[in-house]
Amino acid sequence: MAASLRLGRQGILFGLKLSNINKSLWITQPLQEHARHFFQSPWTLGVAPLNVQMPALSPTMEEGNIVKWLKKEGEAVAAGDALCEIETDKAVVTMESNDDGILAKILIEEGSRNVRLGTLIAVMVEEGQDWTQVEIPPPSTPPPTLHETVASVLPPAFSSSLKNVPAGLLRLSPAARHILDTHGIDPKLATPSGPRGLITKEDALNLLKMSPGTKTIPVIAPPCQSPAPTLAPILPPPGNRPNVPPLSVPGKPDALGTFTVLPASNVRRVIAQRLTQSKTTIPHAYASVDCDMAAVMKLRKDLAKDQIKVSVNDFIIKAAAVTLKELPDVNVTWSDDGPQALEFIHISIAVATDKGLITPIIRDAANKGVQEISTNAKALAQKARDGKLLPEEYQGGSFSVSNLGMFGISGFSAVINPPQACILAIGTSRTELSLCDDNQTLRTQQLMTVTLSSDGRLVDDELASRFLEKFRANLEKPQRMALA
Repeated sequence: MAASLRLGRQGILFGLKLSNINKSLWITQPLQEHARHFFQSPWTLGVAPLNVQMPALSPTMEEGNIVKWLKKEGEAVAAGDALCEIETDKAVVTMESNDDGILAKILIEEGSRNVRLGTLIAVMVEEGQDWTQVEIPPPSTPPPTLHETVASVLPPAFSSSLKNVPAGLLRLSPAARHILDTHGIDPKLATPSGPRGLITKEDALNLLKMSPGTKTIPVIAPPCQSPAPTLAPILPPPGNRPNVPPLSVPGKPDALGTFTVLPASNVRRVIAQRLTQSKTTIPHAYASVDCDMAAVMKLRKDLAKDQIKVSVNDFIIKAAAVTLKELPDVNVTWSDDGPQALEFIHISIAVATDKGLITPIIRDAANKGVQEISTNAKALAQKARDGKLLPEEYQGGSFSVSNLGMFGISGFSAVINPPQACILAIGTSRTELSLCDDNQTLRTQQLMTVTLSSDGRLVDDELASRFLEKFRANLEKPQRMALA
């Protein structure tokens, strides 16, 4: 007992001595240390910001346009409040705040276009803080370009030639291309001296001399052939006409060969990317069939008498969905691992808008009636034209239908919308006379040409033929769709 009391007394004395040592150290610290602690306080450096970055509002979105700010600087913001309207690659979407606070500074103004994902567009502060003292983060430095990276590892005499490297598409003469490919030199390092930025043979030789070290790539010589006869160069006729076409310059409408640069919307950019991806990575196969629309036309008239208005396209969507249900082998998609069977039947319909083609989705179309499909299609088409589609209303389609019949197009082939496997192109209906096989009499038919574009990796010709056969049967006898 006495030992523990003695140890406790020693611990108290040691603590008192340690506190005195800390006080003496604080007194002996230089004035610079106290100033450093003072100037590192939040009161002097400003209020810590809450960053607001450009979000990804759709899976295919890479950049967006800020249409309108719905909050002003200094205005209180609650979580869930609308901050601004952003134009994505599909529609104009309202961006909501994730935090409570005050909008301190708008960094990207209204009307700004092509703002990349993750870009800082505004900063906020927490409630109760002075928003006028917000600390604005410095702008992020862009990554170095290819020429800057190459110039940093080359001698000064060699890197100085990179200043005049043109941007855009490179134009090389055959001799220059052969020299640069043989020695493994990047053509972008050459300084062009030919007309309209052409890299000539002399430019390639000059680059080869300036290069600190090149590696010669062996070139397999072709079989020995008899030398071709040398032809005299063909000289252009004398006159004032230039040998090289004039260089096009934007912004000069009166000059020869000029053009006007048209700004591309986000929707148009994504359409261009996806069409290029589709035609370069998907092996398209095409098959067409004529469908007799007499039964559908008669059924539409009967429904109109009961004040039920549906279009021919509504029957086509229903027939496509029912056919997919009967042939699930067509309701597939291609991934890196191979074919994948889909458990749902969502039909994408093509809607033309001022900004481009939008494909809203009618979900679970096989289990919906024609009237319900008609109501959904009209509502989605109007929202697409107004730019108010939600992400779930245009994502996840399994099959597409594109109808140009209302524009008088007799037949066409559509481009597959990846990652889907098929798209159905619908032409206009036409009246034709045909011979009946039973009694050798003439009859009138309302024929419509349907063309199926299919992914050859997933849907072969035999499967595509069976799909079109069942689709025609469902469309020519609408009662089959109710029984399927």
